[in-house]
Amino acid sequence: MIFRALPGWLIAVEVVWVVAMSGYILLERRPPLATLAWIIGLAYLPVLGFVVYYFLGPRRLSRKRRRRVMARTAKRARAGGAAPNRNSTGQELGNSGARLAAVAAGTEQAPPLPATEVQLYDLGSHAYNAIIESIGTATHHVHLEYYILNDGVVAKRIRAALIERAKAGVQVRLLLDGLGTSRLGAYLQPLRDAGVEIARFGPRMRPGFVNFRTHRKMVICDGTTGFTGGMNIDDCHDESVVGVAQGWRDTQVKLVGDAVAPLALAFLEDWQYATGTVLDGIEFLPPLTGTGDKLVQVCASGPDAHPQSIHAVFFTAIATARERVWISTPYFVPDDSLQEALIAAALRGVDVRVLVPGTSDQPFVDAASRSYFPEFLSAGVLIHAYGPPALHSKTMVVDRDAAIVGTANVDNRSLRLNFEVLAICYGSGFADELARMFEQDLTKSRAITAETIAHRSIGARLFEGGARLFSPML
Repeated sequence: MIFRALPGWLIAVEVVWVVAMSGYILLERRPPLATLAWIIGLAYLPVLGFVVYYFLGPRRLSRKRRRRVMARTAKRARAGGAAPNRNSTGQELGNSGARLAAVAAGTEQAPPLPATEVQLYDLGSHAYNAIIESIGTATHHVHLEYYILNDGVVAKRIRAALIERAKAGVQVRLLLDGLGTSRLGAYLQPLRDAGVEIARFGPRMRPGFVNFRTHRKMVICDGTTGFTGGMNIDDCHDESVVGVAQGWRDTQVKLVGDAVAPLALAFLEDWQYATGTVLDGIEFLPPLTGTGDKLVQVCASGPDAHPQSIHAVFFTAIATARERVWISTPYFVPDDSLQEALIAAALRGVDVRVLVPGTSDQPFVDAASRSYFPEFLSAGVLIHAYGPPALHSKTMVVDRDAAIVGTANVDNRSLRLNFEVLAICYGSGFADELARMFEQDLTKSRAITAETIAHRSIGARLFEGGARLFSPML
């Protein structure tokens, strides 16, 4: 009936449009479901579909990806000694660890590198104190990259430390995501006045810039001390500021030594991409010394690389684990491959546990996450809901071989649309330490059972099923 009301020439234009755009999309070789979704959307909503495709879809990402790749290629060409060498593991990694190292190196990440110090933090107050102390001892440069910076007690303490170093002649650079940070003019001005260089990774919220964000949280001091993990610069992570009952549960890692080099390189690439400025010199990437009895592999992944390293690492960790895979994540919306890997691991007898928030700051994501619970529970995956307070920790324990701490959630946005970073700390000591933190978190959690899921209302289940449809965008 609709087509009968349209003139013939308009129907012909519509047919030509659908055929032409279908051919264009097919040439991109995207996953079949995504390809069909885009074709159907462009056919039934030609104007709106084109706007969404142009500003939010893969075409936008491909243009930005080319610019990003140029920055990465140029920076790694200048990095020299810190370039990936997939054959340099240096120490015994264990069965699971060796597989993780090989996969990460195979996706153009640096090999495991030695560290003289590796420290895990499960309290924001301790992590921020360590960051401020390291900033205070920097002699050449301090580089910070954050998705969120909210003005408050923690932000002012860090600002004071940065201003003091800048006035002492240390180079200080602050890279903030344009979407995650806004309305910071009053906070940033004293930093600018002190000589701190500030840049945005992508513009603030505008159509077409929802994707391609930096979700990284990194601090690098003199290229030899680095921090990463789930903590942004925000009072909510510091229990000494907001109180133990309100402080978000999160995890951070400090690295000292050669293992910091890939973290430093990731910042230099991001800074060049955001500003066009090339930072050269051994001061930014000190020569590797080979010293340290600990082994850490840093993976920096994003939509500019194929395959995405962090997704490959997560999949390998789950698919090859023999004893346990314990995951802590605030947003749990796994794609098909991770879903099948988790189910298969549980079915073959691996102790698979997933710790999620009882309630996160994203109710729609929570609903999508709950839609996956029945399949996991029936396969033997144990799911626990943490809190209050909120859970923001992004970690994974793999057998007794590796402890993974980073910025990436188990969702499509982290694994394919954002720039993320993680540190794989190899060895039973780190795996057991992170496992102890996980077990302590379980004491503040409740088990989600099949009976709990079965008693949800029909309205709740419909909402969760609807939210699941948007999983690729979450």
